[in-house]
Amino acid sequence: MKIVNYPDKEVWTDLTKRPENEKKFLQETVQNIFSEVEKDGDSALLKFTLQFDQAEINEIKVNQTEFIEAEKLVSVELKEAIKQAILNIEKFHSSQQEKPKTIETQSGVECWRESRAIEKVGLYIPGGSAPLFSTVLMLGIPAKLAGCKQIILCTPPDKNGNIHPAILFAAQSVGISEVYKVGGIQAIAALTLGTESIPSVYKIFGPGNQYVTAAKQYAQEFKVCIDLPAGPSEVLVIADSQANPEFVAADLLSQAEHGADSQVILLSTDESILKQTVNAVTTQLEKLPRKEVTQKALNNSRGILFNSLDECFNFSNLYAPEHLILAIGKAKEYTQKIENAGSVFLGNYSCESAGDYASGTNHTLPTNGYARNYSGVSLDSFIKKITFQELSREGLQNIGQTIELMAEAEELFAHKNAVSIRLK
Repeated sequence: MKIVNYPDKEVWTDLTKRPENEKKFLQETVQNIFSEVEKDGDSALLKFTLQFDQAEINEIKVNQTEFIEAEKLVSVELKEAIKQAILNIEKFHSSQQEKPKTIETQSGVECWRESRAIEKVGLYIPGGSAPLFSTVLMLGIPAKLAGCKQIILCTPPDKNGNIHPAILFAAQSVGISEVYKVGGIQAIAALTLGTESIPSVYKIFGPGNQYVTAAKQYAQEFKVCIDLPAGPSEVLVIADSQANPEFVAADLLSQAEHGADSQVILLSTDESILKQTVNAVTTQLEKLPRKEVTQKALNNSRGILFNSLDECFNFSNLYAPEHLILAIGKAKEYTQKIENAGSVFLGNYSCESAGDYASGTNHTLPTNGYARNYSGVSLDSFIKKITFQELSREGLQNIGQTIELMAEAEELFAHKNAVSIRLK
């Protein structure tokens, strides 16, 4: 990690930059793969699966036998852990359900809003270097609670053409049966355009690397909505003298191990804590099996010393992290200072891993600064809100003249007449 001491505000923006691939190359790659999938359908998917995942497969869709075999390969302990996580995630997301509330804005004028599930949704589950079966829970549970009629799941196979058994068990546990062995840009293209095997959807969900994120953004050109730009993972930790350097180091490494293009940021008001944490990162890194990938992410990461917590929060709001950890004394008292963050973890014992797996909150969050204008995935992500109104004869009489005057002022006389003809 690069250490920066007391930076001037003029350089803060430069310090918030994330690692990224050359955008023109990304866009060209995405467009080329979309074109091939649109033209060749399943055969293009098979070609790209061999090219990018080194897997030769005959059937794209996972069959029932594969689900049965996968369940046998998942340990009893992991099954119980997944079930516990499901209960917590269901509990948190169920609390987001709303009942319609009718408002009488004026006598005889009633307005209300009702929720409707998005009928067809696509879930993208990363499965390359790290099979993220937890993401199946984070996306599948709210999709089911919302009442989505068709849930399509895409995830890349391993080199033997198999899906990780925990991903299939998690899918089965939340009631998802349509699972396809395809990943990367080609999976997003299939969910967007449809192929012989994979139906097109109305909205695409799920995290991924910069290629997947670029593909999701391109999908919007085809009138397919996305949840949010969820690219390489990141965490920002604010630590004062009350922080535990070993804990903070573990949190930084937990995100750095996601991939070489991940980034971790440590902000501190205490030089000793900063140095101890960086030393702990070096020590703990040596024990990690994903050491090489993690080190690459650390090369793009920073530890920054500030004069005050106010400066730390101001920098954090500028950075707009996916995950924000407050490793500070009385952390709960500082929540009002947070303007931009995907998900926040308060105090020394609120490790980011809790939110990734089992506390109940969703781990599909905006990255790359998009926490300035996006929320993380929730039940609302899977529904549309439709407004209704009902005007009685009396209601139109009460509000009619207002509508007529406004329509006439805008020179939209047909609008005015729709009211006038009724009033007469």
